Amino acid sequence: MSEITFKALKREKAGKGAARACRREGRVPAVIYGGKKDPVLVSLDPVELEKALNLADFYSSSITVEVDGKEHKVVCQDVQFHPVTDMPIHVDFMRK
Repeated sequence: MSEITFKALKREKAGKGAARACRREGRVPAVIYGGKKDPVLVSLDPVELEKALNLADFYSSSITVEVDGKEHKVVCQDVQFHPVTDMPIHVDFMRK
């Protein structure tokens, strides 16, 4: 089981328009939810995410997402891919 760490930037707005704006900036929108806490909207570096997705055990790995100095221990719940380019367009993380 791999240890994966992402340095994420916090997003302020939710919704389709905000996610598209995040993608235009060259980032991948993501959300961290669960654990009886409020969801945290973040954006990830696409190069780091692609490297992690190439690992065979990505979906079962222990992932740490660092946002504004706080660490969130998560597992990947879902990754949505673009139908033509097969690039990740959204990631869902669930807290442990």
